[in-house]
Amino acid sequence: MGNPLETESRLPMLLACLLLCLGLAAAVLGAARAAGSGPAAAAGPYVDLRRVPPAPAGPAPGPGASTGTVTVECGRNGEGHWNEDNLVVSPGVRAGAHHTHAYVGNLSTDALSTDASLAAAATSCTGGDRSSYYWPVLRRTDRPGSGPHEGAAGHGNAGEILREASVRVEFRGSPVSAVVAMPRFLRAITGDALAYTAGGGAGVRARWGCSGLPDRSTTAYPRCPEGELVTRTLVFPSCWNGLDTASPDHRSHLLSPSPGGVCPQGTFPVPELRVSLAYAVAPGVPLALDSFPEQRHSPLTDHAMFVNVMTDERMAEIVACLNEGRTCRT
Repeated sequence: MGNPLETESRLPMLLACLLLCLGLAAAVLGAARAAGSGPAAAAGPYVDLRRVPPAPAGPAPGPGASTGTVTVECGRNGEGHWNEDNLVVSPGVRAGAHHTHAYVGNLSTDALSTDASLAAAATSCTGGDRSSYYWPVLRRTDRPGSGPHEGAAGHGNAGEILREASVRVEFRGSPVSAVVAMPRFLRAITGDALAYTAGGGAGVRARWGCSGLPDRSTTAYPRCPEGELVTRTLVFPSCWNGLDTASPDHRSHLLSPSPGGVCPQGTFPVPELRVSLAYAVAPGVPLALDSFPEQRHSPLTDHAMFVNVMTDERMAEIVACLNEGRTCRT
């Protein structure tokens, strides 16, 4: 039988150890909650879109609005135009994107493209639009990739590339005024490839959805009902500074309007580009957007790039269609 005095002397030590363990557990839990309070955690990896409420309607067009739409037929990358380049952000740098981009439009676009080479290249778009439209590929990670670029990107971007079931390239006007022409060779980017680690979500632009629920969207990967397509909608900024086709930060020459559609002071409304992508994905298939390693394939990091290689005449036709409130297709 033990000494009662020894037992009593151990009690304070046992209580101290217990309190220390509880404190450590609380600290770990608090850190986990803090890490999960950012936009990436708030979005979650997957969301059942049927549980997402419909989005509020956009601003009603004013009396001077440009209400037309122009759809440019550019196919859905049947040519398999992929690479790890980014002409807008990393011109001249091979594999500068560190992940794979898919393209429609200009069939020559890569890191070494120039204005002259783009203007002389073939295109997948009808009507002679040689513009370049591109975005990071979407993969299913339950199947190992065996084709081109399905393992070449590295940086944790692996798996079967999901081919787009449809690609819609559309230009819209402004809800508050007429639009002016984009300059030829304008560079543009939408979204934030660093959104997962940036916090705040200010640069998040892409919306994910389901083809059968067009009034609902999310910044997470959507779970769609059987038979519906997974969608991505990427809306580009549409307020140009009137001077530059590019800028050192790739953004300050072309800004987004306010929620009401008003452009920031010193900028002018140009046609708003929307790229809408759709994928045939069975419910439950794991998805991964190509990304930088530290971004962990977060859907928040979705982004897209555009280089305007339309002729001035073609751009003038688009502006006229938008300002006159017509529905046009090229």
